[in-house]
Amino acid sequence: MKHIGIVGTGAWATTLGILLARTGHETVLWSRSEARATELSKARKNERSVPGVQFPSSMNVSSSLDESFSKSQLVIIAVPSVSVRKNLKDVSDALSYVNSILCATKGIEIESGKRMSQVIMEELPGFSLDNIGVLSGPNLAPEIAAGKISSATIAFPNSHVSESVQSILSSDVFRVYRSQDVKGVELGGALKNIIAIGAGFIDGAGLGANIKATYVTRGLYEITQLGVAMGANRDTFAGLSGMGDLIVTCYSTLSRNYRLGFGLASGKNLQSVVAELGQTVEGAPTTQAAVRLAEQLHIDMPITKATHAVLFEGASPRDVVNDLMVRTLQPENKLHGT
Repeated sequence: MKHIGIVGTGAWATTLGILLARTGHETVLWSRSEARATELSKARKNERSVPGVQFPSSMNVSSSLDESFSKSQLVIIAVPSVSVRKNLKDVSDALSYVNSILCATKGIEIESGKRMSQVIMEELPGFSLDNIGVLSGPNLAPEIAAGKISSATIAFPNSHVSESVQSILSSDVFRVYRSQDVKGVELGGALKNIIAIGAGFIDGAGLGANIKATYVTRGLYEITQLGVAMGANRDTFAGLSGMGDLIVTCYSTLSRNYRLGFGLASGKNLQSVVAELGQTVEGAPTTQAAVRLAEQLHIDMPITKATHAVLFEGASPRDVVNDLMVRTLQPENKLHGT
């Protein structure tokens, strides 16, 4: 049995805690709010984020840094990307003796364009880079919390660390693969949320299955181009953290990013749809970050720009899709473009 500290109390943090506790590990969710920690500890479930699922006996919630991390062999970061840096500042002193850190947050910092593992490295400058990794894959929290079978990919720079963390996370309902392409695994999980929003507004606008398939396929090509320009391995985007995660978020109504896009297609604005969902939707800030990165790296990303136009510029889904259809005709395998 391992002791695992998890930073966060949202849907994904709670689900990971439940998953690992069910396999015999001792897990503690760390909450910045003492009141929230007390509430969850008394209820023994998280009705706000993972309704109807009881916490296993070996899972606890605490606002104490010592209780959460002093015995942890592994710490998992599972908070929204916009708050990762703040949370790391709060817990940094408590992570001095932790063996490994695994980031399960799927996003990119808006202003800096940095991946979450880069943010961790900046906030924990004394921590070994070999022991900072990422998790991604087709992982809808409600299904995993309900005990349904899933899989994922983890990536660490050091293969021995990957093997160690892989053995901790793997179970008969959660098959974990390993990689050393930290950039690819991380970017696949983050960037696919952009395309999922677009898939949602295509369905919400009733534009049809054909154009949705086109949008998703060309979207994968587009985010792969950006990932490769940022140093990722192209093949990684054909794996679980790329195509696998993309498919599930674009075609499942459990996906918050998909539901955001669907809501936008009904004429609601971004703020009202996010409020209705009641949870963080990573694709929105990631879209902002991706547009900036594409401009800096001179990558043509028309689908990402179209999603940005719907999210932040008041464009309608039908109009942006029509605009994509009348772009200059070109070969399918053209290096930059759609």
